[in-house]
Amino acid sequence: MDQGAERGAFYQILASGYNKIFGENWPIWVGGLLIGITSVITFAWARPWGVAGGLRNWGDWIFYLLGVYSKKPLSPFISTNSILTLGLLWGAFGSALMSRQFSIRMAPAFELLKGMVGGILMGIGAAMAGGCNVGGFFSATSAMSLGGVMMMLGLVAGAYLGIRYLFWELEHIPSAGGGGISGEKKKGFDWGKIQPYVGAAVILGAVVFGWIYSTMALTRVGVLLLCGVAFGLIIQRTRFCFVRCFRDPFMTGEAEMARAVATSLMISILGFAALKWTGLRPEEAYVTQAFWFGGVVGGLIFGFGMVVAGGCGSGSVWRAGEGHVKLIIAVLFFSLSTSLFKAWIRASKTLSTLMGRRVFLPDLIGYKWTVIGLITLMGAYFLVTTWNEETDKFTIEI
Repeated sequence: MDQGAERGAFYQILASGYNKIFGENWPIWVGGLLIGITSVITFAWARPWGVAGGLRNWGDWIFYLLGVYSKKPLSPFISTNSILTLGLLWGAFGSALMSRQFSIRMAPAFELLKGMVGGILMGIGAAMAGGCNVGGFFSATSAMSLGGVMMMLGLVAGAYLGIRYLFWELEHIPSAGGGGISGEKKKGFDWGKIQPYVGAAVILGAVVFGWIYSTMALTRVGVLLLCGVAFGLIIQRTRFCFVRCFRDPFMTGEAEMARAVATSLMISILGFAALKWTGLRPEEAYVTQAFWFGGVVGGLIFGFGMVVAGGCGSGSVWRAGEGHVKLIIAVLFFSLSTSLFKAWIRASKTLSTLMGRRVFLPDLIGYKWTVIGLITLMGAYFLVTTWNEETDKFTIEI
């Protein structure tokens, strides 16, 4: 074989590998495994994964710059809350470019309004529950906080009510028409051809910034940025979506996402339990002050809002990274509302007390039974949603 043929064969191998990674979506179950593992790695390095805290930091800055708040917030480039959310957006944006899936996707005016309303509701629910679907549910449950379990109950109820609303909307509100990007290619320069190169530069830029942080004695923050980028890339490639975990069993009966989330949580619970039990991480980390009112009611409000918006905390951020205008609006109003509502809760002793108290399950039943109980709960959700997929027992009929 001559050198030209060898180079051609090598190029074909690289092109085939690239297509498998960025030309095709990864299986959802792979997303579940990788999210669970990455969650444990992030906690082992510094702190649990979260999204709402970062959005609140951004909202705090907006209100500070507008003169609403007098106290200057922590820099979004230093705050570990913010840096994880920024990394999620960064990774999703880079991944969308590398897979040629980035484009500005407009939506009808009514859908944009739903993005705003859904974002506001998610911000309120996250402030009450101590976090969004990630911090208030996923990471809190992994951290063996009873508040996380309470939020799960609220999310299920909120998603059910949200679907009821969407079905009512279909019957009573005329469609505002189509939105998004036309499938027809425009004449002129094809931006799709250079998207992978821009995306590679975006991902490389994250690595460079991580290195810059290390040179500034901020290695902890720099690595968390890269963890956030990893979450964004994994979620964008697998289309990992917490909304579908709670919505689909009622709406379509599908359970693929519910199984992925349950699997991811089981991995994360085991990892968090090991880290806390060995004393490598503090037991109080991400034990939310949300038992029971904040978790249940906040989860219900958040669950309803995420179905209306079409994206949860993490889902809205990574879809914003793909260019969805509706979700960009949802992220903006999530940031603003969760900042305001959290400030209100903190300023009121009555509201703060109403949200509930911190309950670390091992303090009540020990590590062994806590892990068994939470794994059983996730296993039950896995099995029940799978059974519903076959029977449509809980699927809502229009």
